[in-house]
Amino acid sequence: MTDALAASTTPPAEILALLSLLCPEVVRDIEQNWDAPVSEYARHLWRPVAGPASSPAIAARSILREVLHDRLGALMQPEEVRKALDEFEHRPVIQSGLHCLLLMDRITFDALLLAWLGAVENGLSAFVGFVGATMTMETIGREGPGWLDVGGDKVNLFGMGRHKLCRKSVCAAGPVSLNRPALEAAGDEADASRWLGTLLASADKEFPTAADALTSLNEDLVTDWDRSASARPVFIDDRLAAVAMARHLEDDDSILTKLLTDPQRRQRFDHALEAAASGPFGRFLPNATDYFWGIREERVRKLVIENGRLIEPERPNGVSIPLEREPLRRALLDGMLLPNLFLMFLVLAILPRVRVLGGLRQVGYVALFHSILLAALDENVPEERDLAAELQVRENAWGMRVIDEQISVREQLASLPAGELFPQLLRQYRSRTLAEVTDDLKLVRENARWRKLARSKAAGEF
Repeated sequence: MTDALAASTTPPAEILALLSLLCPEVVRDIEQNWDAPVSEYARHLWRPVAGPASSPAIAARSILREVLHDRLGALMQPEEVRKALDEFEHRPVIQSGLHCLLLMDRITFDALLLAWLGAVENGLSAFVGFVGATMTMETIGREGPGWLDVGGDKVNLFGMGRHKLCRKSVCAAGPVSLNRPALEAAGDEADASRWLGTLLASADKEFPTAADALTSLNEDLVTDWDRSASARPVFIDDRLAAVAMARHLEDDDSILTKLLTDPQRRQRFDHALEAAASGPFGRFLPNATDYFWGIREERVRKLVIENGRLIEPERPNGVSIPLEREPLRRALLDGMLLPNLFLMFLVLAILPRVRVLGGLRQVGYVALFHSILLAALDENVPEERDLAAELQVRENAWGMRVIDEQISVREQLASLPAGELFPQLLRQYRSRTLAEVTDDLKLVRENARWRKLARSKAAGEF
């Protein structure tokens, strides 16, 4: 046994007390695995989840299985699809928090690695990763999905002008092709065996959108990094959540139909959102749009509700959709709307009873999403009362920037044998504890939102 594994440490009590204010389930995971290898922490996150019991949760799980079946069917043979869905039914876990970036992005790579560790340690054939695809191609200067970070340099991945990069969203920008000359100029012989050759093999392809390109390329990279095919990533994004949302809206009596289209229920829903936003944890809530994003001219657009319609503020010719069941459903299926984070987590995780792993802001807002939904339910309705009882158990976990290496992915890969990159990293993370890798939860201590929450707590504001 290594010294790291033999040493017994205690997680910092003040940080656990802070996390407990909002997400005690995350604290329990940390406490149970503090001195264990990171691979054991990942195994723990992929532990079984109790199946849905209330009729709304059962219906939501059925819808999620249907849309996942369609996604898996595009990647696997029928018997592989059946196996993956059976595994998901027992261990329904989604690695979230990923942005739609090539896996050469350090934070994205490290998060996916943790998910891969959890899947492999549980003997799963596949695992699901949710990739947020509403970000723009360039977020700030030479950052974002349109750029490839090769450590010390940035490559314009699709050869798109910067005035376009900052004005197009990754889920809608397209068609796109890889920038072969820039890629060839950026790499060397060692890169060719570890990532460059995989990308160049697709350099002559045209992809419908940048999101499709990044998903396909990331699938290829993982295949090359783990040639034993220990566990296969299945990437989903906001567009799959939109399809799931549309399925919920097929039913006049579904929870989401009532909350969105019944004026009285929506008012109660809005009050729950407002109460959470004005409370002590409100800084964790994302509130950039009302319920949905609009898609127009290859860009995600903020929407507001006005006179019973979802519209782009101050854009008379922008997106305009009646806040009614059938128009919403059609707009979701036609690619005109995407659910916001609240609705996305409802259809992919909270209602179907799926454990969702994310970053330090996500563990906060998913906990708040649970409380908002509980406040919006009508306990005079038996099925909603049953759902409320079920929601007392939250399946919410920290799974992003747990592994947080401070060197570029290119540097990480350079020392590893081609074709066995992930298996080699598995061996490493079987000998490094959660305490060691997280540096005594340093990231939580340095996180701006959690620091502000600590100051509020110290000031006795709640």
